[in-house]
Amino acid sequence: MAHDLFYLYDDTEETKTRFVSFMAESTRFDLAITTTNRFYGKKLVINIQNGRSAIIGHDDLKEEGYLEYAFNISESEAEELHSFLETVI
Repeated sequence: MAHDLFYLYDDTEETKTRFVSFMAESTRFDLAITTTNRFYGKKLVINIQNGRSAIIGHDDLKEEGYLEYAFNISESEAEELHSFLETVI
């Protein structure tokens, strides 16, 4: 029995993705950072190691506990990631 899908949207867009791997004090980060017109100036950040992702802008970096929650990482790891993301977001 076939069901017709109801698409909310189905768009194709040219994007720019930066792949970055760096060793912080306590852990290694392997990230894909995608720039697109879809998220109002925010970037799609994907942690390749655990598959978790978040749409991040300057306002999100100011939210206490956001990176810990979004990427399921410790507070110290989030501080290191925050330092890096401040330079690219």
